[in-house]
Amino acid sequence: MDISKNYFELFALPVSFHIDLNLLSAHYLELQKTLHPDRHAHLSDRERRLSEQYTAFLNEALTTLKSPLRRAQYLLGLVGLDVTGESSVAIEPMFLMQQMELRERLEEIPQQADPFEELDELSDEVDAMLKQLREAFAGLYAEQKFEDAAANVRKMQFLEKLAIEIENLEDRLDD
Repeated sequence: MDISKNYFELFALPVSFHIDLNLLSAHYLELQKTLHPDRHAHLSDRERRLSEQYTAFLNEALTTLKSPLRRAQYLLGLVGLDVTGESSVAIEPMFLMQQMELRERLEEIPQQADPFEELDELSDEVDAMLKQLREAFAGLYAEQKFEDAAANVRKMQFLEKLAIEIENLEDRLDD
């Protein structure tokens, strides 16, 4: 396996935000069968270590491409933009205000008469915002508007974090 390939080349997929997840899984299974360290147990230590490294690379590639946020970050990394840092891209003040309001709503949910209904509404709202940002990212990336796409990814990072906090609150309320 050539680990100098990018993740899309590894799985024989076009370099695009929109990918066929079924095809990704199928290609992963094919590669995993040939690379799995158990298939190389009878080989030398060096060859077994290489097999383990290839498998780790393969697993990282799969995890990255399956996640819309990580895939977007990776795509921008391919064109030389690092958007994984907290302050890599400036965020519009209106978006930040909206985030503060969403977080305030999240904090107030436990005191609501029906916290699960409120959680569902907030979760649906965040999911819709994420879907919109993902679609916008795909268009911006395809048009090679990478700086705008990077700003979009930064917004996605905020919303993904909020989505996790929503799930965590739901788990706490279930207990």
